[in-house]
Amino acid sequence: MASNKKYWKSVEELKGSSVVETLNKNEFVENIPTDDFLGDKETLENSSTSRRDFLKYVGFTTAAASLAACEGPVIKSIPYVVKPNDIIAGVADWYATSMADGYDFASVLVKTREGRPIQIMPNKEANGTTSARVQAAVLSLYDEQLRLKEPTKNGTAISWAEADTEIGQKLNSLKEADTKVVLLTGTMASPSTDKIVGEFLATYPNAKHVVYDAISEDASVDAMETMYGRRALPNYKLENAETIVSFGADFLGDFHGGFEKAYVAGRKPESGKMSYHVQVESNMSLTGANADKRIVAKPSDVVFALLNLYKEITGESIASNATPIDAEIKKLAKSLKKAGSKGVVMTGVNDKNAQLISLAINNALSSEILDTKNSLNIRQGNFEEVQNVISDMKSGNVGGIFTVNVDPSYSLPNAAEFTEALAKVDLKVALSVENSDTVAAMDYALPAPHFLESWGDTQFSEGDYGLIQPTIQPLFKTRQIQDTLLKWSGSSTSYYDYLKSFWSTEVLDGSSWNKALHNGFYNKTISETRNAISEISISEVASALKKSTATSGMELNLYIKTGLGDGKQANNPWLQEFPDPITRASWDNYLTMSMADARELGFSNPVKDNGAINGDYAKVSLNGEEVVVPVMVQPGQAKGSVGLALGFGKTFGLKEEMQVGVNAYPLYKGGNNIQYNVAIEKVAGTHKFACTQVQKTIAGRHDILKVATLKEYNTVAPKDHDNGWNKPAYVSYDHKEVEAKTIDLWEEHNREIGHHFNLSIDLTSCTGCGACVVACHAENNVPVVGKNEVRVGRDMHWLRIDRYYSSEVETREEAKEMGLSGGDLYKALETEAENPEVTFQPMMCQHCNHAPCETVCPVAATSHGRQGQNQMAYNRCVGTRYCANNCPYRVRRFNWFQYSDNKEFDFNMNNDYGKMVLNPDVVVRSRGVMEKCSMCIQMTQATILKAKKEGRAVNTDEFETACSSACTTGAMVFGDINNDKDEVAALSEDKRAYHVLDYLQTKPNVVYQVKVRNTNQA
Repeated sequence: MASNKKYWKSVEELKGSSVVETLNKNEFVENIPTDDFLGDKETLENSSTSRRDFLKYVGFTTAAASLAACEGPVIKSIPYVVKPNDIIAGVADWYATSMADGYDFASVLVKTREGRPIQIMPNKEANGTTSARVQAAVLSLYDEQLRLKEPTKNGTAISWAEADTEIGQKLNSLKEADTKVVLLTGTMASPSTDKIVGEFLATYPNAKHVVYDAISEDASVDAMETMYGRRALPNYKLENAETIVSFGADFLGDFHGGFEKAYVAGRKPESGKMSYHVQVESNMSLTGANADKRIVAKPSDVVFALLNLYKEITGESIASNATPIDAEIKKLAKSLKKAGSKGVVMTGVNDKNAQLISLAINNALSSEILDTKNSLNIRQGNFEEVQNVISDMKSGNVGGIFTVNVDPSYSLPNAAEFTEALAKVDLKVALSVENSDTVAAMDYALPAPHFLESWGDTQFSEGDYGLIQPTIQPLFKTRQIQDTLLKWSGSSTSYYDYLKSFWSTEVLDGSSWNKALHNGFYNKTISETRNAISEISISEVASALKKSTATSGMELNLYIKTGLGDGKQANNPWLQEFPDPITRASWDNYLTMSMADARELGFSNPVKDNGAINGDYAKVSLNGEEVVVPVMVQPGQAKGSVGLALGFGKTFGLKEEMQVGVNAYPLYKGGNNIQYNVAIEKVAGTHKFACTQVQKTIAGRHDILKVATLKEYNTVAPKDHDNGWNKPAYVSYDHKEVEAKTIDLWEEHNREIGHHFNLSIDLTSCTGCGACVVACHAENNVPVVGKNEVRVGRDMHWLRIDRYYSSEVETREEAKEMGLSGGDLYKALETEAENPEVTFQPMMCQHCNHAPCETVCPVAATSHGRQGQNQMAYNRCVGTRYCANNCPYRVRRFNWFQYSDNKEFDFNMNNDYGKMVLNPDVVVRSRGVMEKCSMCIQMTQATILKAKKEGRAVNTDEFETACSSACTTGAMVFGDINNDKDEVAALSEDKRAYHVLDYLQTKPNVVYQVKVRNTNQA
């Protein structure tokens, strides 16, 4: 039967802290500064003004203030003198293109308004997906502060012609002297660019192309090359998997680019079966949070467990060590053997030998899930070659270096050594979209366009090609890198002509260029022949792996945050304010530490009475490198290990508000994400986190989440009064217990005429990635408020993703009933924090048909639309905030300040370039009003008007919102329940469907689907 679990957001809540209880009762944690406008207590007491006069004056001034609030700023528009043929004012255009910035790769659709890209969505026809970073990349286009605007030489502007002449002469001189030239780029995954680079190298035989990725996955690439003869990443067909075992591979995050869409496709409870996913890891990752079973182990034990799994599956004797989780490994071996070719093993340890062991296990299983034919062409960096370049520069053997959109002066572990070595290079040229530490160290800085201003192509995997096309005219005096290399190679061909010719001869096989450009992709059939497997001595591999794995001291797992990635978009305020899915903290990185280690070393995260969280500082020492970083106590962190995110601590060229976090790249020795023998020491100081995990808590409520096992789903009736896993709320009526939804205080309106919108959210398919959060930001002009405002609970996110941990021991009282007391009681509670179960729940305005907010608004600013949306009339809102106090879901946001054109909030809404990203269909709100999710009413009305203009009914499943469009896994489905053919209509009646807090009978138009886990019982 379904378990009765307690769901909690923070360790303080688990402990029953009085501070958390106080916060649960306060919607607004900051006191209103009444003295600022009423005067102090003494002034009020000495006033001779009568109560009648006071009320009269207050009534007059309140009315005047209300009228003033209704007068928005006057902004004059200038119509087109000559209207462009391809632009219709007020109508959006969509372009299919691709993103390839060296770290993030995606097939996308770009929405433009009057020639301005304003939003990015996945190109689902191309099987495209988007992450929070891909969604936010449109804002980086308008980064006036960081983007390079014109060619410069030693900081002085020059023309492109001058740059070409001077650099060309120096290149020829180096060629004649046969002096080495290095072209240092990130992974481009572009077949046409690879050919251009080849032609450049042919023109200058003294040149060498080296690929550098800040976040290295070269161990996987090297292992594939050794075993299969192809330098690429393996692919995984997780949609067909029965058993998935991951050893620290965050494949729902950034491992090999992520596999969330395929993963969820194999986990549909309606089919009666789901893949069984086990995660063995030290850090609590996004993938571990979604696993059916999570096994906690420190990094060295993860490595030895991988070796022991190989031994159990093959029966071979290889070098390894015993681990505390070996009993679980034996069970995993049985599960994998049972699954056979439908089983798969992955590892995120960036060690070639560990990757070879993983591939060997899959070969032993004859895994069909491991795909070595349609391999991935991303993350092609070679860390060892980059180190060789540094050695050559130091020895004076490099005469010229060209960096292309990489920043090794920031992201290399030995960045200072790289920068110092540049002094011995005669020709130093940076081709880059943005300014950086590396660009500043070069003689020439040549601006490249953003991918949204560019032509190009991609080949993310062997059979999947994509096209890149410009969606806006270049904002600055930029030139594409491909055009530059062609020119320096002596070619007069433009890159556009080169690209079109290349695709016609090499890719399209006679198909239409225009069709491929329109679609944004082209798929080619790949050979069905499986790659031959090279003979490898696994015994030698295992011995080398064991020898390189230390077992003493604290162990550090360096990871990548879902929001900021490798740090390329560190100046993007949408990503900085994006709360981490696991910790719920924004504007920071931190050292994640287990409760046991924190207690032993004296670290804590006290919660203040305004909802803010503080932390202690730790000095992390490794091989002579030291960084000081705040500590976050993290449930699910393995004892004896700590985690730290890369990509933070960037300062060059960034706005002061964006210079947050600590640069952890100096600890990234050898490009390995696991570091051993790390020293941790507590140092003085208190850090102030911007963390939302104890804010906006739906307090004292039941049935927020509903979770069932696959066995329960298949065998137990969902509404079974005693054992059901989706029991409805019951109330007592006429001395009988009846379903709450059968009793109503009001007569129902007839909602059968016209459209009636519902949003369905499948908790089984939601991975918590947060792409929907950034999509909502972009579509609805949601402001960024900064670290200090987030810290006190004033973030403006219209959509948040609540992260809940779950405990079997529900309360102290329950623990006492179990006979626990004293130390045993606290041990029982804390045990739940050692490896809790995690569930994500997107939460936005529920658009209740019986909305508590609507009944308390004194000026009718919030009302219910006939189509089911709870609407806000901003001009009517006078900021009483009664609606927020009366909302049980804590989803309404009060606009405390005018965030646009306000020097106190210097983010994208403060400059002309940043404002180009704003959606003209949605008003930019001013201070003093309440705002919240509108179910993208501008999108639903645009769909209706389009159908009306075309003289037809709205098509089935034509309605969309920003969040449902951005959702990679299909967890969010939006539509019209009055149209029986719309998918959402069936979902609203599904046996997994339920409403949050249904016993309150608010009757929301957001319906959730019960989360189903496969605990290997089905």
